[in-house]
Amino acid sequence: MIDWTKYKAALFDLDGVIFHTEPQYDHFWEGICRDYCPDDTEMIRQMKGQTLTYILNRWFSGERAHLQAEIVRRLNDFEAQMHFDYVPGFEEYLADLHGRGIRTAVVTSSNAPKLAQVCRCHPQFRAMFDAVVSAEDFQASKPAPDSYLEGARRVHVAPQACVAYEDSINGLKAARAAGMYVVALATTLPTAELKPLSDRQVADFTALL
Repeated sequence: MIDWTKYKAALFDLDGVIFHTEPQYDHFWEGICRDYCPDDTEMIRQMKGQTLTYILNRWFSGERAHLQAEIVRRLNDFEAQMHFDYVPGFEEYLADLHGRGIRTAVVTSSNAPKLAQVCRCHPQFRAMFDAVVSAEDFQASKPAPDSYLEGARRVHVAPQACVAYEDSINGLKAARAAGMYVVALATTLPTAELKPLSDRQVADFTALL
């Protein structure tokens, strides 16, 4: 178990951690890759945990820049139809943390329009946390630590006193670079890939209750 006498805050990634959305995004980006980048076999893996701005600048700039508006349109249409199901045990786990007096935050590479869609599906979402950090709130995308450092700042807790929950390689690297205790959820990748970058690995939050 996590020793909560050592830690004062819990910082959660969004997709693949709070919500079981990664299979939906895999389906979307596989279609984008198939249509525009059929020869790039690593694109799907490398973009996990990245902001949309980073993805567009990395893979759809230069001679592909004319595709950006179409990709944003397709993504907005897709996200408007998404369903946001909580990862098993998350709601109970969050309630347990609140009962312990642990501060909580969302630290996501998703942007404000995506979070607005989340809140339409779950109107109480923002009120469940002490802070919400989105793509507009930091400069360097994961695996840089900026997003997690901003999350720690907003809950007024030193990074070393935070526990971060992640599912992607880029997210795990970001949390570790921020100096946090890192819990990896195997909702997206096999445990063997997560273990070198995390302090603990679980299938979902039921293992932590």
